[in-house]
Amino acid sequence: MQFENLGLNAPILKALKEQGYEKPSPIQEKAIPPALAGRDVLGCAQTGTGKTCAFATPILQRLETVAGPKRPIRALILTPTRELAIQIGESFDAYGKYLKPRHTVIFGGVGQNPQVEALKKGVDILVATPGRLMDLHDQGFVALDALEIFVLDEADRMLDMGFIHDVRKILKWLPQKKQTLFFSATMPPEISELVNSLLKNPVKVAVDPISSPVEVIRQSVYLVDKGNKTALLAHLMERKRAKNALVFTRTKHGANKVARDLGKAGISAAAIHGNKSQTARQQALADFKAGNIRCLVATDIAARGLDIEELSHVFNYNLPEVPETYVHRIGRTGRAGRGGEAIAFCDFGEKPLLKDIEKLIGKKIPLVEDHPYPMQIFEAPKRDKNGKVINEEDAEARQAARERRREREEARRLAEQARKEIPPAAQPDSVPQRKRRRKKSGTASGETVTLRPAPSAPPSAPRRGVRSGALMDTGDSMPNTEFRRPNPLDSDTIMDATARLLAPRRALLSSILPAKKPEQKKQAAPKKAKPAKAEEPKQAGPSRPDQPKGKKPQKPAMQAPSKKTAPAPQKKQAAPRQRRRGAPPEPPRKTQPKDSTEQASLMKPYYLDMGR
Repeated sequence: MQFENLGLNAPILKALKEQGYEKPSPIQEKAIPPALAGRDVLGCAQTGTGKTCAFATPILQRLETVAGPKRPIRALILTPTRELAIQIGESFDAYGKYLKPRHTVIFGGVGQNPQVEALKKGVDILVATPGRLMDLHDQGFVALDALEIFVLDEADRMLDMGFIHDVRKILKWLPQKKQTLFFSATMPPEISELVNSLLKNPVKVAVDPISSPVEVIRQSVYLVDKGNKTALLAHLMERKRAKNALVFTRTKHGANKVARDLGKAGISAAAIHGNKSQTARQQALADFKAGNIRCLVATDIAARGLDIEELSHVFNYNLPEVPETYVHRIGRTGRAGRGGEAIAFCDFGEKPLLKDIEKLIGKKIPLVEDHPYPMQIFEAPKRDKNGKVINEEDAEARQAARERRREREEARRLAEQARKEIPPAAQPDSVPQRKRRRKKSGTASGETVTLRPAPSAPPSAPRRGVRSGALMDTGDSMPNTEFRRPNPLDSDTIMDATARLLAPRRALLSSILPAKKPEQKKQAAPKKAKPAKAEEPKQAGPSRPDQPKGKKPQKPAMQAPSKKTAPAPQKKQAAPRQRRRGAPPEPPRKTQPKDSTEQASLMKPYYLDMGR
C-alpha cells in the first residue's frame, strides 16, 4: 500500500515524499484512515514504528481550514519529555510545510516569554509537556475550550514518570466532545483504566506483540566486571568503527562519569539527563545529530521519543531493572526498519536482570566471550537488612552528591566570611590624628578633642556590638577603628548628661523669678504687709548656732492676712498641678495667695551652675 491509498491530500503527500517516505509503516497504514474519519484510535505499537506520522498527518489534514483570525487551540498533543515534544514539533514542520495550520511547542526548563508570545499570536496545534501546560493554563495563557483533537503520546511513559495525575487534571479542562488518539507501547492496568474512561468506541491498532524487540536489530551481551565497562566501551567503539552510539546508564552520576572517561580516552562524548538544563540537553542532542560528538551518554529520560537518523549502535552500560525499558532503549536504533546493533554489558550482579530481559523477548541474547576484559569477579552482590541489593554505583552517586553539597556549603560559608570580614585596623603611628568638635557637652564650647585609634582587638575578641573596657568596635557602619570613649556609667558623665538635658529649665526659671541676693536666706511675700498691732510675746527657744551670743534671733516678717480672706488653717497641702514638659509655668492666681507649692524652691539645684 502507498500513502496515496490512505486518503491524504496532495500537500501532505508532497511533504512526505520530500522527507523520503515511500511506503507507510503498519501503524500508519492502520491508524491514518480511522483518524481521518474522526474516530478515536487506540494505538499499541513498539517505539520507532512511525507513530508520530500516524497522528500528525490526520491532524494537519483535518485542521487544514483555519478557524478565524484568532486561531484558538484546536489540537493538543501531550508528551512526557521535552525532547519528544521538540521532535513532534519538527515533524509538524516537515509534514505541514505546504499547509496553513500554525503550531507551537511549549515545555519547561526554559523561559516562558517566547512561548507566551507565540500563544498570543494564535496557534491551531499545541505540543506540550504536562508541567508547562498546567503552568501556562493557570496563568491564563492557554484556553482549551475550542479543542477538537486530543493526542496522548507515550501514555505508559507518562505513568512511569509520575505524570498520570497531571494528565487526569488536564483531561478535566478539555471539552467532552472531541476526537482522542491514544498511543502507548505497553498497557498496564492504570493505562487500561484511563483508556476506558477517555475513549469512546475506539479503533484498536496493534502492531506486533507489545514490547517485542525490533527483529532487524543485532543484539549481543558481554560479561564484564563493573570496573572494566568503560574500557570495554572505548575498545568496542574503535573496533566496530561506530559512527555514533547512544550509551544508557542507570544514574545521572554514572552518565557524567562515563562521558568524562570517554573524553579522556579520546572519544568525544556528552551526557544528557534530568539534572542538565534544557539548553545543555538540546545542545548536546544537536551536536550528536550533527556528528560533532560520537557518544551521547544518557539516562532513561532519552530512552523514548529520540529520533536519531542512522544511529548505528546502542550500548546498555547498565542493564535496566525493568525489562520493558531494555526494549525501548534498543529501539533507538533500527528506526523505520533500518538495521542497527545493540550491545549490553552485564556484570555478575546484573545476571538476574539479564534473565528477566531474555524471558520478556522470548529468546536468548547472543553471548560474546572473546574480548579483552572477561569477567573475573564472581561474588554475589551485597544486600541490606531488607534483602535489597546494594548498588555500589548508587552509593557513589550519593557520595558524590554529598561532596558537591559540602563544596557548595563551604563556598557559601567562605563567601559569607569574606563579606563580613573587615581589614585589620591600621597602627596608631601610621594613621594621622583626627579632630572633631563637640557640641554643647560637658567640655567648653569649641574645645578640640583628639581621638587616637585604639589597638585592634585580638582575633578571638568579638567584632560586632561588643564593648571591651573603654574600647568600642564601630562595626560595619564606620571604618574599622576603635575609639577610646568615656564610660557612660561614670558619675561625672551622668551629671554632665543630666545638666545638658535639664539646661533649658534654667532660662525659663530665670525669666519668671526675681533676682536673688547672695545674703538672702528666705524670700518675703511680694504682697504689701499690714502694720503690726502690738508687740507679740517673746517665744523662748534654742538659739541658732550661727547667731552671736547675747542677741535674740530675728523673727522673719509674716505675711498679713487679707481683709476679705481669713487666714486658712493648717491643712494637708494639695499636690502641685502637673504641666507638660517644656511649657511655660502658669501665672500665680490673683484671687488667692500663693502657697508654698507655687513658690520657687529655696534650694539651688546643682545643675544650674554646672557650666559656670
